[in-house]
Amino acid sequence: MEKDIQRLFKQHYTKMLRVARTILYDEQESKDVVSDIFEGLLRGRTVLMPDTEERYLLTSVRNQCLKRIHHQDARHRMETATAGQASDTEHDDERIADIVEFVVSHLTEQEQRIFHLRFSEGYSYDEIASAEGISRVAVWKHLSHALKEIRNRFNPKGL
Repeated sequence: MEKDIQRLFKQHYTKMLRVARTILYDEQESKDVVSDIFEGLLRGRTVLMPDTEERYLLTSVRNQCLKRIHHQDARHRMETATAGQASDTEHDDERIADIVEFVVSHLTEQEQRIFHLRFSEGYSYDEIASAEGISRVAVWKHLSHALKEIRNRFNPKGL
């Protein structure tokens, strides 16, 4: 397995990096994206077929780059939105404290861990499933339940 990944790295790294640079315009971000893909291959159970491996790797690069751009855009929008609401910071801090207190007192320990991994650590569903020893569907169910409980408590009218 490791030899296959070394072969893939030697054979496709340059092209993958070129695709990432074209999308991200950032050398370090591009290297990170490509490294993350190979790390995922090392950790995962993905089996690549020789006739589609290049297409899979290049598609993975594109998808990871687009995901990073989306996260950067969302972060920028959030920073912009919160910059205009600096006066509400105290109120926001109280609301966050209320939500944290609710999470600790109303969710199971496993739901709390999953919630933390997803929203504080930024783990993907696959990473959480692996860390918790459960399926992606179970991760989704736990997060769905936790978010439903939080919504019902803090936004009962669905506003």
